[in-house]
Amino acid sequence: MTNPIVPGWYADPEARTYHGRHYIYATRSFTEYTRQMNLDAFSSEDLIHWKVHESIIEMDDFPWIWRAVWAPTQIEHNGRYYLVFASNDIQKDGEAGGLEIAVADAPEGPYRGYLHRPLIGEFIHGAQPIDAHLFKDDDGAIYLYYGGWGHCNVCRMNEEMTGFVPFPDGQLIRSVTPPGYVEGPCMIRKDGLYYLMWSMGGWTNGTYRVAYGVSGNPLGPFDNQGTILERQEPVAEGPGHHGYLYLPDRDEWLIVYHRRIIGDPEPGNRMLCIDRMEFAAGGIKPVIMTDRW
Repeated sequence: MTNPIVPGWYADPEARTYHGRHYIYATRSFTEYTRQMNLDAFSSEDLIHWKVHESIIEMDDFPWIWRAVWAPTQIEHNGRYYLVFASNDIQKDGEAGGLEIAVADAPEGPYRGYLHRPLIGEFIHGAQPIDAHLFKDDDGAIYLYYGGWGHCNVCRMNEEMTGFVPFPDGQLIRSVTPPGYVEGPCMIRKDGLYYLMWSMGGWTNGTYRVAYGVSGNPLGPFDNQGTILERQEPVAEGPGHHGYLYLPDRDEWLIVYHRRIIGDPEPGNRMLCIDRMEFAAGGIKPVIMTDRW
């Protein structure tokens, strides 16, 4: 395994495994992010040789998207594949865009419009509707974590994946913002514990990094348990906005993330990488970034 795993500039990876094949969904990373008008995916059986699946969204189904798409997340549900992604970088309520949802019959797409409107198109609890992460719990419940501008929300998807099921207190969307949260949530359940990870710092530079919190409940609370992925001389800086893979035959967890060349001033120059992620005593060990492992 060598890092970066594929050539070119990509960011915000989400990773899944279907039928023995690993998939990574990623943002096309441009400094001028208005050029990011579709998403690409990569698939591999061995994590070494990757096939590229370009332009996985049928963008004609989203005529209101004019500015950018980025930060995909994906989940299988009842034999279909759902993709949620951010669009248009909306700055206030009333602007078109937010979090979109699309559906496909295969992991690599093509993904077609599902609602003919955004899934979430407004600011709730202060969270910009970006950076979604779909998490399927052991009981089959699917949760959507999302949010930028320093606020993280969670909602539970309904069976049709068209909206949300109210929580017992009647709320559709709850705030679960942990201390230090900026954006890019990611959830893992392991041994009965819920590990919420998120990105801190600024995505355009070397301050970007990943912290985590642990709870016995998918709704938290999540205290900041520390940083697990950050600038590491001489390998890379600005690592973050990640997903993960689990290899059951090896009982091994991998973190799939983007990072930057140290000192590169170009914001869009981000690359896809994979490294090992280890758990210990109810926590996550600091990740060691590598060029080859």
